[in-house]
Amino acid sequence: MASDGRHLGRLPSGMGICCSIPDLLFLPELVFGGLVWILIACTYIDPANPQAYVMAVSLLCFICTFLWMIIFTCGCHNNRNSWATVDVLYHFLASVLYLSASVPLAMVTLDNSYFTNSTEFKTYRFNISSVVFSYLATLLYVIHTVFSAIRWKSF
Repeated sequence: MASDGRHLGRLPSGMGICCSIPDLLFLPELVFGGLVWILIACTYIDPANPQAYVMAVSLLCFICTFLWMIIFTCGCHNNRNSWATVDVLYHFLASVLYLSASVPLAMVTLDNSYFTNSTEFKTYRFNISSVVFSYLATLLYVIHTVFSAIRWKSF
């Protein structure tokens, strides 16, 4: 490792993604994003409801994060600065998308907090859980963006 800080800008590959701070967040992002996707899929999606948008965002981010993790694991990035830039941009975009999906989902969940039977109560619990996991996924993507930006600056 160089003492001038050049080692900070290296993009990990292989199992090295399990040892670096921003890339260690790939798995929790996949888990929480997958939970949002599954919980929304378990409820009835009304077309006037933003749950379809939430599902689209969570599915898109799940697939893109999985592919991004595979690229890093296989070492296809060749440790270039452009890949570090794309990493920051992708995680920033995912953060914005998740935030834009989490806020309306929370609003709809609050608006539908009344229930008359056990089926509606079950749906309400699924919606509460999806809101919590959606905000956790948003937080993870924001943290990943910040640490990726720090790594990008040190590249």
